[in-house]
Parts: sequence; C-alpha cells; structure tokens
Amino acid sequence: MADIARKAAAHWQGDLKSGKGTVSLESGLLKDAQYGFQSRFENGPGTNPEELLASAHAGCFTMQLSALLGNHGHTVEDLHTDATCEMVKDGPGFRISRMHLVVRGKVTGSDQADFEAHVKDAAEKCPLSRVMQGNVEITHEAILE
Repeated sequence: MADIARKAAAHWQGDLKSGKGTVSLESGLLKDAQYGFQSRFENGPGTNPEELLASAHAGCFTMQLSALLGNHGHTVEDLHTDATCEMVKDGPGFRISRMHLVVRGKVTGSDQADFEAHVKDAAEKCPLSRVMQGNVEITHEAILE
C-alpha cells in the first residue's frame, strides 16, 4: 500500500487535432483546465502535459532543496525555480528529452559552491527527478543571491 496517493483526471472529446480536453486535480485547485493540440503543439490557449510536468518538477525539486539545505544547518530565506520541459520528435511521436532547472536562492550560511552542491543533490534526489532518471536528461543552474 502506498504511503501517499494523489489523483488527477483528464477528459478528452474528439480527434487529436480538433478535439478538446480538460484536466483536474483531486485537490480542486485545478479544475477543468483546458488543453488540446493547439496548447500542446502550437502554443495556443490552455495548458499541456509538459507544462504541468515542469510545474510539478519545479515544486518537488524546490522542496527537496529546502530540506537538504535545512538539514545541513542553512537558513532558507527564498528559493525560486524555473523548470523547462523539452520535447523532441522521436520516430512516429515525441518524447520528453530534457528538463532544465534554474534555481535562485537566498540562503544564509551557504556560499555559491555549497549551494551548487545542494542543487545537484536535490536534482538527483527529488521523487520526480528519480522517476525521470535514465529517461530524461536533467540539467540545472544554481544562482545564489
């Protein structure tokens, strides 16, 4: 049995190019958010799975980084992570090839080298990074302010 289980749902009507879908989260924070071919492949209105994955990875990684820094006696004042999920054509379809994380932090008791080491560690240890390891290149930049 799982220690933690979270749910989300997707609904789709129609064919790939003209169809429309919605995604919702069990928490209700995201409810019937629109997605479709245009929002995924043409930058049209709505969300898309890659944007949601980037958001989830940014959140997971940032929490892991905060925990690691705190466990090593640092005081986290502020962390901000931008995540970019990259997708490439792969045979008849697409695949997620790279996730790039850029984290800016204000951390008491850390210098640039120490911060970079913690960022690298967090990028390897966060649960979503672990899901992607071996399938997606995860790169990162660390900027201590």
